[in-house]
Amino acid sequence: MQSPRPSLLSTAARNFLGHAPSWYKLTIMGFLLLNPLLLWTLGPFAAGWALVAEFILTLAMALKCYPLQPGGLLALQAIVLGLGSPDAVFEEVNANLEVLLLLMFMVAGIYFMKKMLLAVFAKVLVRIRSKLLLSLLFCLLGALLSAFLDALTVTAVLISVALGFYGVYHRVMSGKQPDADHDHADDSGIADTLSREDLEQFRAFLRSLLMHGAVGTALGGVMTMVGEPQNLLIASVMGWGFAEFFMKMSLVTVPAFIAGMATLVVVEALQLCGHGQPLPARVRQILLEHDAAANARRGQGETLAIAVQAVVAGLLVASLALHVAAPGLIGLMIIVLQTSLNGVTEEHRLGDAFKDVMPFTALLVTFFAVVAVIEQQHLFTPVLEYVFTFEPGLQPAVLFLANALLSSISDNVFVATVYINAVTEQFNAGAFDRAHYDALAVAINTGTNLPSVATPNGQAAFLFLLTSALAPVIRLSYGRMVLLALPYTITLTAVGLTAVLLSAN
Repeated sequence: MQSPRPSLLSTAARNFLGHAPSWYKLTIMGFLLLNPLLLWTLGPFAAGWALVAEFILTLAMALKCYPLQPGGLLALQAIVLGLGSPDAVFEEVNANLEVLLLLMFMVAGIYFMKKMLLAVFAKVLVRIRSKLLLSLLFCLLGALLSAFLDALTVTAVLISVALGFYGVYHRVMSGKQPDADHDHADDSGIADTLSREDLEQFRAFLRSLLMHGAVGTALGGVMTMVGEPQNLLIASVMGWGFAEFFMKMSLVTVPAFIAGMATLVVVEALQLCGHGQPLPARVRQILLEHDAAANARRGQGETLAIAVQAVVAGLLVASLALHVAAPGLIGLMIIVLQTSLNGVTEEHRLGDAFKDVMPFTALLVTFFAVVAVIEQQHLFTPVLEYVFTFEPGLQPAVLFLANALLSSISDNVFVATVYINAVTEQFNAGAFDRAHYDALAVAINTGTNLPSVATPNGQAAFLFLLTSALAPVIRLSYGRMVLLALPYTITLTAVGLTAVLLSAN
């Protein structure tokens, strides 16, 4: 007897958001029904804040369902309801075109360097046995590179390296032959042969190492005017050059950097919040043997390819440090050079480099739609009005906390843009003197950069890591990222707040 044919309605319900859990589908449908009700009863301000909270939930549940679909539905509904406009979304996209170009081209450029990166980092990973020293190295490298280059580029390198290591372990344990062009690993076929304890410890090791590196990008990025997009904006508004920006910020950023390094040592030594797991001995041995075997079988062609990648990597660093062009255009140059000199001319091989980053690029555009709602509904305006009710000596500290909170739930570039423009208007109107204006600018910059490590949506580099192909492989969820970053969030917020308060008085 044939089973009854499913109804069209049940098929549509099953297709909605694919394999996401039923409770998640019902939650998103509930949000889509709730928002019009809030708009018609409580007004656009309440509906706008509800939309922000709902979008954050889609990010938090990224391992259940990629945020583009549920977040995109919420963004589309916001436009239809009039909370934002297509023109406002386009303006946000246009304002962040440099970031989008960076994602599309720079990340793809890093993809073509993975042989060289894996060869270099494999030697570092297997020869430095101390997890603490490795963590310090990753964090310091992240800070140094982000101060002069770009946090997303540094994060792309970290992701590529971690995927390469996991891919090596996966292939060895599953008995597969090495494939240098396909390092994306999953757990299929290895459940019976893989040591579960080693696997979980290896995942924990990679999660911790990546988070130390990602936090390093925040510690270094806040220090210089080229470290983060909002830094350049604030420096331009304030009329600060490179050296002056560094000196103005150093009263806060140097103590924060020291506190960040001390936090790393403590969490590694005490194995707090998911940190401190060493590289399993069996995994180290596998990576060591793979590195030796790769060196032994490396032919003249592969050696030349790695040399070309190393030379082009040096050109990349120099170009970014000297700011010869927008980072995205430099990334395109890197793609052209790497592929031309290494004989990668087939379209499908070029396409592989773009397939991981394009979903995140689309997600970022939907995020800009939410940012447009925030701007059009003036959701953050009451916060600034509240800040100016305090005594002048306390205003920088309160503004630091306000930016910290808002940057943790929104885009830190947007938050900085909104508040530096608002503070500049107050200064131009004669509300306070230049010294107070400088103190408020320092509070805005450090408040949007340091405590925003609290959540993945606080910084684009963190969000990129959360939604990368690596995150599900090493079980890096939104909640785990928050937990891993928690010690840094506490110390950077406390030290940053204290330094802002002392430097302003």
